[in-house]
Amino acid sequence: MRATASEVQILPLSANFKNTNMPGIAGIISRKPAADAARLVKTMVAAMRHESFYVAGSFAAPELGVSAGWVAHENSFAARQVFQNEQKDVTLIFSGECFVAAETKDRLKQSGHVFAEAGGDCLAHLYEDEGEKFFEKLNGLFSGLLIDQRQKKFFLFNDRYGMERIYWHENGDAFYFASEAKALLRILPELREFDPEGAAQFLTFGSTLDWRTLFRGIQLVPGGSLWKFADGKCAREKYFTPADWEAQPRLAAEAYEEKFSATFKKILPQYFASEANVGIALTGGLDTRMIMACRPQDSRNQTCYTFAGTEGDTILDDKIAARIAAACGLEHQLLRLRPDFFSDFAAHADRTVFRTDGTFGIFGAHEIYFHRQARALSAWRLTGNYGSEVFRGISTYKPLRLEPELFAPDWARTVATTTGQLAAHKTHPDTFAIFKEIPWNLFGSVAAGRSLVSFRTPYLDNEVAALAYQAPLHLRKSSLPASRLVKANSKILSDIPTDRGYAGDNSGAAFLARRIFAEVTFKIDYYFNEGLPAKVSAFDPAFRFFAAKTKLAGMHKYLHYSRWLRTELAGYVNEKIPAARQSRFWQADSLANMAAQHIAGRKNFAPEINAALTLEAVERLLFRELPRGLEN
Repeated sequence: MRATASEVQILPLSANFKNTNMPGIAGIISRKPAADAARLVKTMVAAMRHESFYVAGSFAAPELGVSAGWVAHENSFAARQVFQNEQKDVTLIFSGECFVAAETKDRLKQSGHVFAEAGGDCLAHLYEDEGEKFFEKLNGLFSGLLIDQRQKKFFLFNDRYGMERIYWHENGDAFYFASEAKALLRILPELREFDPEGAAQFLTFGSTLDWRTLFRGIQLVPGGSLWKFADGKCAREKYFTPADWEAQPRLAAEAYEEKFSATFKKILPQYFASEANVGIALTGGLDTRMIMACRPQDSRNQTCYTFAGTEGDTILDDKIAARIAAACGLEHQLLRLRPDFFSDFAAHADRTVFRTDGTFGIFGAHEIYFHRQARALSAWRLTGNYGSEVFRGISTYKPLRLEPELFAPDWARTVATTTGQLAAHKTHPDTFAIFKEIPWNLFGSVAAGRSLVSFRTPYLDNEVAALAYQAPLHLRKSSLPASRLVKANSKILSDIPTDRGYAGDNSGAAFLARRIFAEVTFKIDYYFNEGLPAKVSAFDPAFRFFAAKTKLAGMHKYLHYSRWLRTELAGYVNEKIPAARQSRFWQADSLANMAAQHIAGRKNFAPEINAALTLEAVERLLFRELPRGLEN
């Protein structure tokens, strides 16, 4: 193929992209004619564009057979790309955010590099100086394509956890990659069908495992990957593996807590740094409390908010978060579910399934709804997400145990044989929580939210996550280091009880009473929302009546999908079930009967309804209704 100059292009915005998704990257590696590759990339980028505040562009190096594009939130880290060195022969196309230490930037400037403080041009210079060791030093949640035209090679890479996803497909024609599966489905309609094993995993655990997807022929690049392309070949390597952290020694309790405190306070300022207002998502738990207790004293431009239920439905999170914000001298707002959430639920559910490529189901419809309100306050969301998984080993990743009668016979057998797959991944508790549960099971809510706001959590910072591996075993699932950190840095915040009863001196009869009350009401909330276990499910109506009357339910949770399916969303269920019955996954009559029994309040079949209507939406939105053909 004739070599031509590299090309950078900024794509125009179009009102026709209203049904598309969150920021990311997309590209093709092939020997296709440059014009054909550019049209395909333009179509892939179009499949990932959503709001008027998205910016987009493309870059091509035809002499290397690579064409790529990107979308990003305006004013975000990735919005100023492409990132290049002075000679423009090193180019970085990037999604997400990467934190670069001030001393690293100073060193680059002392070496003669020139770059703006904002944005990622310094990353291209860092690669110039460090070579492939550069990837090991990246800290954040990101994915990227780095093109080195000097050495005629390029690299596809992602963060250590795989939280910035890269979906890929390879055929005899080309290698395709994108941050969203729909970008591949858009240009490769032959992939629009379920992957049997991925679907079975989804129906067993609520997510796929081991970097599989719901889609036949589409896989995920594992976290910490560095895929090198040169001379028409791809070497699929890793710049990081969890074994690097597993090899660290466990620390003694006192040494661990000292390092825990020093590390957390050291890394936290960069998560508050922003030219614009930062939105702090507060809850009543320890993870956001730690952030607020160690908040940099010189930090400015912050606003606090808490996701809440309907008007008059006030839970502990709402009350506690307001007290925390007041103690810190910050404004606080409750972002609530309004009547339009229920009246327009079909649109909210479809939008969620579409934007997350089916990784978040209809029971995640609230995320985009809330984050649209959050963006009105701030385009940045600082959250305590994943603190419980990283430092306290709390896990929600387990089999769904959907009723076997729901499935068509062949699928019932397939799902039954899939149940044991998760256990094979539980070889190391920290690795399972950080590198499997978070990017596989908890990805959907992040994917939904960050289509509207930029997402930051200090608990996936490289230094913080690595430290979790050094916790003494007796503190691995303890809340004591976190509560002691809060107390040491802010007595006023320590004296405000958390939603689980931690406050001030966590000993004595008063603490024990708070903890017992918190745990009992938490369990009541759980069973009130999820239904009693199958063996005693016949008592579910009586239990729900008792819990509601005594007002012991509703202290911890504001999402009541099981109840809503019987009330505000019953019409939605009745409207969608007939289409879902056509799927080969289900026994049609059993599905219809379960929906009817749930709406009547006789049994709880909310998980079965969620699974059926989610896969119906995937098939409809991503297989049948997704446009075919290239953009003009």
